Amino acid sequence: MNTAFHDLRPLAPPQRHQLAFQCFDALAEGEAFELVNDHEPRGLLMQFHAYRPQTFNWQVVQADPGYWRIRIGRAAPGEATAPVPAQGGGCGCGGGGGCS
Repeated sequence: MNTAFHDLRPLAPPQRHQLAFQCFDALAEGEAFELVNDHEPRGLLMQFHAYRPQTFNWQVVQADPGYWRIRIGRAAPGEATAPVPAQGGGCGCGGGGGCS
C-alpha cells in the first residue's frame, strides 16, 4: 500500500488544515497519509481531537527544526492512538481554528 505524502510548507496557513482534513476524510479504514510542516502541528492535532475524535492515529515520524513529518491514519473502531496535546496555545501557523 502506498502512503500519500503532502508537503504543507508552500501552502498558505489557512489551506494547510483544510488539506489535512480533506486527505483524512478520503481515507478508508487502515489507510494513512503523511504530511510535512515547518512547525509542530499541535493546532492540527487539537482540531483532529475536536472534529474527528477516536477515529485517527497520529505518529510523529520526524521532528526537526523547520521540518515536522506526521503520519495520520484512519483508525478502526476502538483502535485510535493519538497523543493528547497540552492545553493552551496553537500551532502558530496563523490559520485559525485553535492556532495562534
